[in-house]
Amino acid sequence: MSKTIKVALAGAGAFGIKHLDGIKNIDGVEVVSLIGREFDKTKEVADKYGIGHVTTDLADSLALPEVDAVILCTPTQMHASQSVACLKAGKHVQVEIPLADSWKDAEEVVRLAKATGKVAMCGHTRRFNPSHQWVNQKIKAGEFNIQQMDVQTYFFRRTNMNALGQPRSWTDHLLWHHAAHTVDLFAYQAGSPIVKANAVQGPIHPHLGIAMDMSIQLQAANGAICTLSLSFNNDGPLGTYFRYIGDTGTYLARYDDLYTGKEEQIDVSKVDVSMNGIELQDREFFAQAWRKCCLATRFCTTSSCN
Repeated sequence: MSKTIKVALAGAGAFGIKHLDGIKNIDGVEVVSLIGREFDKTKEVADKYGIGHVTTDLADSLALPEVDAVILCTPTQMHASQSVACLKAGKHVQVEIPLADSWKDAEEVVRLAKATGKVAMCGHTRRFNPSHQWVNQKIKAGEFNIQQMDVQTYFFRRTNMNALGQPRSWTDHLLWHHAAHTVDLFAYQAGSPIVKANAVQGPIHPHLGIAMDMSIQLQAANGAICTLSLSFNNDGPLGTYFRYIGDTGTYLARYDDLYTGKEEQIDVSKVDVSMNGIELQDREFFAQAWRKCCLATRFCTTSSCN
Protein backbone atom coordinates (compact mmCIF):
# COMPACT_ATOMS: atom_id res chain seq x y z
CA MET A 1 0.00 0.00 0.00
CA SER A 2 1.31 3.44 -0.90
CA LYS A 3 1.98 5.87 1.91
CA THR A 4 0.23 8.60 -0.09
CA ILE A 5 -3.53 8.86 0.46
CA LYS A 6 -5.10 9.71 -2.88
CA VAL A 7 -8.22 11.83 -2.77
CA ALA A 8 -11.12 12.80 -4.99
CA LEU A 9 -12.81 16.10 -4.16
CA ALA A 10 -16.38 16.78 -5.27
CA GLY A 11 -17.33 20.44 -5.47
CA ALA A 12 -14.97 22.95 -7.06
CA GLY A 13 -16.66 25.99 -5.56
CA ALA A 14 -15.64 28.31 -2.73
CA PHE A 15 -15.50 25.67 0.00
CA GLY A 16 -13.91 23.02 -2.18
CA ILE A 17 -11.10 25.47 -2.90
CA LYS A 18 -10.63 25.98 0.85
CA HIS A 19 -10.07 22.24 1.18
CA LEU A 20 -7.60 22.25 -1.71
CA ASP A 21 -5.66 25.08 -0.05
CA GLY A 22 -5.56 23.14 3.21
CA ILE A 23 -4.63 19.78 1.69
CA LYS A 24 -1.59 21.19 -0.11
CA ASN A 25 -0.04 21.70 3.35
CA ILE A 26 -0.53 18.07 4.40
CA ASP A 27 2.26 15.60 3.66
CA GLY A 28 1.31 12.20 2.27
CA VAL A 29 -1.95 13.34 0.70
CA GLU A 30 -2.62 14.00 -3.00
CA VAL A 31 -5.82 15.15 -4.70
CA VAL A 32 -5.97 13.11 -7.91
CA SER A 33 -9.52 13.80 -9.09
CA LEU A 34 -11.79 16.84 -9.07
CA ILE A 35 -15.55 16.68 -9.66
CA GLY A 36 -17.62 19.75 -10.53
CA ARG A 37 -20.92 20.73 -12.09
CA GLU A 38 -19.35 22.57 -15.06
CA PHE A 39 -16.42 20.83 -16.75
CA ASP A 40 -14.54 23.90 -18.02
CA LYS A 41 -14.68 25.75 -14.69
CA THR A 42 -13.73 22.58 -12.83
CA LYS A 43 -10.77 21.98 -15.15
CA GLU A 44 -9.60 25.54 -14.55
CA VAL A 45 -9.44 24.86 -10.81
CA ALA A 46 -7.85 21.44 -11.38
CA ASP A 47 -5.12 22.96 -13.55
CA LYS A 48 -4.32 25.53 -10.88
CA TYR A 49 -3.84 22.79 -8.26
CA GLY A 50 -2.17 20.23 -10.53
CA ILE A 51 -5.04 17.72 -10.46
CA GLY A 52 -4.93 15.38 -13.44
CA HIS A 53 -8.43 13.88 -13.51
CA VAL A 54 -11.50 16.10 -14.04
CA THR A 55 -15.11 14.99 -14.34
CA THR A 56 -18.69 16.09 -13.80
CA ASP A 57 -19.74 12.65 -12.52
CA LEU A 58 -18.77 11.35 -9.08
CA ALA A 59 -19.05 7.77 -10.39
CA ASP A 60 -16.08 8.41 -12.71
CA SER A 61 -13.88 9.25 -9.73
CA LEU A 62 -15.17 6.35 -7.62
CA ALA A 63 -14.19 4.00 -10.44
CA LEU A 64 -10.54 5.04 -10.12
CA PRO A 65 -8.78 2.25 -8.17
CA GLU A 66 -6.14 4.62 -6.84
CA VAL A 67 -8.68 6.80 -5.01
CA ASP A 68 -8.66 6.04 -1.29
CA ALA A 69 -10.91 8.80 0.01
CA VAL A 70 -13.45 11.38 -1.10
CA ILE A 71 -14.31 14.84 0.25
CA LEU A 72 -17.82 16.03 -0.60
CA CYS A 73 -18.38 19.79 -0.86
CA THR A 74 -21.67 19.46 -2.68
CA PRO A 75 -25.24 20.67 -2.06
CA THR A 76 -27.00 19.37 1.05
CA GLN A 77 -29.56 17.35 -0.90
CA MET A 78 -26.76 15.25 -2.42
CA HIS A 79 -24.80 14.48 0.74
CA ALA A 80 -26.43 11.23 1.86
CA SER A 81 -26.68 9.57 -1.55
CA GLN A 82 -23.12 10.55 -2.46
CA SER A 83 -21.79 9.36 0.91
CA VAL A 84 -23.51 6.00 0.36
CA ALA A 85 -22.00 5.76 -3.13
CA CYS A 86 -18.51 6.46 -1.76
CA LEU A 87 -18.80 3.87 0.99
CA LYS A 88 -20.19 1.24 -1.39
CA ALA A 89 -17.22 1.92 -3.68
CA GLY A 90 -14.87 1.18 -0.78
CA LYS A 91 -13.77 4.79 -0.23
CA HIS A 92 -13.44 6.74 2.99
CA VAL A 93 -15.64 9.84 2.88
CA GLN A 94 -15.72 13.25 4.51
CA VAL A 95 -18.91 15.21 3.87
CA GLU A 96 -19.64 18.83 4.67
CA ILE A 97 -22.49 19.40 7.08
CA PRO A 98 -25.18 18.29 7.23
CA LEU A 99 -24.66 14.57 6.69
CA ALA A 100 -28.23 14.35 5.34
CA ASP A 101 -31.47 16.29 5.31
CA SER A 102 -33.45 13.39 6.77
CA TRP A 103 -32.87 11.22 9.84
CA LYS A 104 -33.46 8.03 7.83
CA ASP A 105 -30.76 8.88 5.29
CA ALA A 106 -28.29 9.86 8.03
CA GLU A 107 -28.84 6.53 9.78
CA GLU A 108 -28.20 4.67 6.51
CA VAL A 109 -24.83 6.39 6.05
CA VAL A 110 -23.83 5.52 9.63
CA ARG A 111 -24.96 1.92 9.17
CA LEU A 112 -23.02 1.54 5.95
CA ALA A 113 -19.86 3.07 7.43
CA LYS A 114 -19.94 0.46 10.20
CA ALA A 115 -20.65 -2.34 7.74
CA THR A 116 -17.81 -1.40 5.38
CA GLY A 117 -15.29 -0.41 8.04
CA LYS A 118 -14.67 2.86 6.23
CA VAL A 119 -14.41 6.33 7.76
CA ALA A 120 -17.47 8.55 7.29
CA MET A 121 -16.73 11.94 8.84
CA CYS A 122 -18.81 15.12 8.93
CA GLY A 123 -17.10 18.45 8.42
CA HIS A 124 -17.58 19.91 11.89
CA THR A 125 -15.08 22.67 11.20
CA ARG A 126 -15.76 24.69 14.33
CA ARG A 127 -14.31 21.92 16.51
CA PHE A 128 -10.98 22.40 14.75
CA ASN A 129 -10.70 26.20 14.76
CA PRO A 130 -7.83 27.06 17.17
CA SER A 131 -10.02 29.53 19.06
CA HIS A 132 -12.59 26.87 19.89
CA GLN A 133 -9.88 24.27 20.53
CA TRP A 134 -8.37 26.59 23.15
CA VAL A 135 -11.71 26.81 24.95
CA ASN A 136 -12.18 23.04 24.68
CA GLN A 137 -8.78 22.45 26.29
CA LYS A 138 -9.84 24.69 29.19
CA ILE A 139 -13.01 22.66 29.57
CA LYS A 140 -11.19 19.31 29.48
CA ALA A 141 -8.70 20.58 32.08
CA GLY A 142 -11.61 21.40 34.41
CA GLU A 143 -10.78 25.12 34.31
CA PHE A 144 -13.91 26.34 32.55
CA ASN A 145 -17.52 25.21 32.25
CA ILE A 146 -20.01 26.75 29.84
CA GLN A 147 -23.10 28.36 31.31
CA GLN A 148 -24.20 29.99 28.07
CA MET A 149 -23.12 30.36 24.46
CA ASP A 150 -24.41 33.42 22.63
CA VAL A 151 -23.83 33.16 18.87
CA GLN A 152 -24.51 35.48 15.94
CA THR A 153 -24.31 34.25 12.33
CA TYR A 154 -24.84 37.21 10.03
CA PHE A 155 -24.51 37.52 6.25
CA PHE A 156 -25.95 39.71 3.52
CA ARG A 157 -27.29 37.20 0.97
CA ARG A 158 -30.38 38.52 -0.80
CA THR A 159 -29.12 36.93 -4.00
CA ASN A 160 -27.95 33.35 -4.46
CA MET A 161 -24.19 33.97 -4.56
CA ASN A 162 -21.33 32.06 -2.94
CA ALA A 163 -18.42 33.37 -0.87
CA LEU A 164 -16.51 34.19 -4.07
CA GLY A 165 -19.36 36.31 -5.44
CA GLN A 166 -20.32 33.66 -7.98
CA PRO A 167 -23.87 32.36 -8.66
CA ARG A 168 -24.70 29.17 -6.75
CA SER A 169 -26.26 26.10 -8.38
CA TRP A 170 -28.09 25.48 -5.08
CA THR A 171 -29.67 27.64 -2.40
CA ASP A 172 -27.86 28.35 0.86
CA HIS A 173 -29.83 27.74 4.06
CA LEU A 174 -29.50 29.19 7.54
CA LEU A 175 -30.50 25.96 9.31
CA TRP A 176 -28.78 23.27 7.26
CA HIS A 177 -25.67 25.16 6.26
CA HIS A 178 -24.98 27.48 9.20
CA ALA A 179 -26.94 26.64 12.35
CA ALA A 180 -25.71 23.03 12.13
CA HIS A 181 -22.16 24.20 12.88
CA THR A 182 -23.24 25.92 16.08
CA VAL A 183 -25.56 23.13 17.22
CA ASP A 184 -22.68 20.66 16.90
CA LEU A 185 -20.17 22.97 18.57
CA PHE A 186 -22.48 23.65 21.53
CA ALA A 187 -23.01 19.92 22.19
CA TYR A 188 -19.26 19.32 21.78
CA GLN A 189 -18.15 22.13 24.08
CA ALA A 190 -20.85 21.47 26.67
CA GLY A 191 -19.86 17.80 26.72
CA SER A 192 -23.52 17.02 27.16
CA PRO A 193 -26.34 16.05 24.77
CA ILE A 194 -28.88 18.65 23.72
CA VAL A 195 -32.23 17.88 25.34
CA LYS A 196 -34.29 20.98 24.47
CA ALA A 197 -34.49 22.95 21.23
CA ASN A 198 -36.73 25.83 20.16
CA ALA A 199 -36.60 27.60 16.81
CA VAL A 200 -38.52 30.26 14.94
CA GLN A 201 -37.96 31.61 11.45
CA GLY A 202 -38.81 34.87 9.78
CA PRO A 203 -40.57 35.55 6.46
CA ILE A 204 -39.78 33.41 3.42
CA HIS A 205 -37.89 35.20 0.64
CA PRO A 206 -40.17 35.42 -2.44
CA HIS A 207 -37.45 34.30 -4.88
CA LEU A 208 -34.98 32.22 -2.85
CA GLY A 209 -37.74 30.30 -1.07
CA ILE A 210 -35.93 30.27 2.28
CA ALA A 211 -36.25 32.08 5.61
CA MET A 212 -33.80 34.96 5.75
CA ASP A 213 -33.84 35.23 9.55
CA MET A 214 -33.90 32.60 12.28
CA SER A 215 -33.58 32.29 16.06
CA ILE A 216 -32.66 29.08 17.91
CA GLN A 217 -32.50 28.20 21.61
CA LEU A 218 -30.81 25.07 22.93
CA GLN A 219 -30.29 23.47 26.32
CA ALA A 220 -27.88 20.65 27.16
CA ALA A 221 -28.60 17.94 29.72
CA ASN A 222 -26.09 19.56 32.10
CA GLY A 223 -28.11 22.81 32.08
CA ALA A 224 -25.92 24.88 29.74
CA ILE A 225 -27.86 27.00 27.23
CA CYS A 226 -27.20 28.41 23.77
CA THR A 227 -28.88 31.31 21.97
CA LEU A 228 -28.27 31.53 18.23
CA SER A 229 -29.35 34.38 15.96
CA LEU A 230 -28.96 34.00 12.18
CA SER A 231 -29.67 36.35 9.29
CA PHE A 232 -29.09 36.71 5.57
CA ASN A 233 -30.52 40.25 5.81
CA ASN A 234 -27.74 41.76 7.92
CA ASP A 235 -26.04 44.62 6.07
CA GLY A 236 -23.14 45.08 8.44
CA PRO A 237 -20.24 43.09 9.92
CA LEU A 238 -20.45 39.61 8.41
CA GLY A 239 -19.54 36.23 9.86
CA THR A 240 -20.17 34.11 12.93
CA TYR A 241 -19.25 35.36 16.39
CA PHE A 242 -19.29 33.31 19.59
CA ARG A 243 -19.50 34.49 23.20
CA TYR A 244 -18.68 31.79 25.75
CA ILE A 245 -20.02 32.71 29.17
CA GLY A 246 -18.72 30.36 31.83
CA ASP A 247 -18.17 29.89 35.53
CA THR A 248 -14.61 31.25 35.48
CA GLY A 249 -14.53 33.66 32.56
CA THR A 250 -15.96 34.98 29.30
CA TYR A 251 -14.38 34.41 25.89
CA LEU A 252 -15.18 35.86 22.47
CA ALA A 253 -14.33 33.76 19.41
CA ARG A 254 -14.21 35.44 16.02
CA TYR A 255 -13.20 32.73 13.59
CA ASP A 256 -9.60 31.85 14.54
CA ASP A 257 -9.14 34.82 16.87
CA LEU A 258 -10.01 34.64 20.58
CA TYR A 259 -10.46 37.39 23.16
CA THR A 260 -11.42 37.70 26.80
CA GLY A 261 -14.69 39.38 27.68
CA LYS A 262 -12.64 42.56 28.13
CA GLU A 263 -11.37 42.38 24.51
CA GLU A 264 -7.89 41.19 25.49
CA GLN A 265 -6.58 38.97 22.68
CA ILE A 266 -5.50 35.43 23.58
CA ASP A 267 -2.63 33.81 21.69
CA VAL A 268 -3.96 30.60 20.09
CA SER A 269 -1.12 30.19 17.58
CA LYS A 270 0.39 27.23 19.48
CA VAL A 271 -2.86 25.30 19.95
CA ASP A 272 -2.29 23.12 16.86
CA VAL A 273 0.04 22.68 13.88
CA SER A 274 -1.94 25.16 11.80
CA MET A 275 -4.27 28.11 12.22
CA ASN A 276 -6.43 26.83 9.35
CA GLY A 277 -9.49 25.01 10.71
CA ILE A 278 -10.27 23.36 7.36
CA GLU A 279 -6.72 22.02 7.12
CA LEU A 280 -6.90 20.68 10.69
CA GLN A 281 -10.24 19.04 9.94
CA ASP A 282 -8.76 17.37 6.87
CA ARG A 283 -5.71 16.24 8.84
CA GLU A 284 -8.04 14.44 11.27
CA PHE A 285 -9.94 12.79 8.42
CA PHE A 286 -6.79 11.51 6.74
CA ALA A 287 -5.36 10.32 10.07
CA GLN A 288 -8.50 8.29 10.69
CA ALA A 289 -8.44 6.90 7.14
CA TRP A 290 -4.76 5.99 7.49
CA ARG A 291 -5.38 4.16 10.77
CA LYS A 292 -8.21 2.23 9.13
CA CYS A 293 -5.88 1.25 6.30
CA CYS A 294 -3.23 0.13 8.75
CA LEU A 295 -5.71 -2.02 10.68
CA ALA A 296 -6.96 -3.54 7.45
CA THR A 297 -3.56 -4.41 6.00
CA ARG A 298 -1.75 -5.09 9.30
CA PHE A 299 1.65 -4.42 7.82
CA CYS A 300 1.98 -0.72 8.51
CA THR A 301 4.10 0.39 11.48
CA THR A 302 2.62 2.63 14.12
CA SER A 303 4.98 5.46 13.16
CA SER A 304 3.91 5.41 9.52
CA CYS A 305 0.27 5.77 10.51
CA ASN A 306 0.80 9.03 12.35
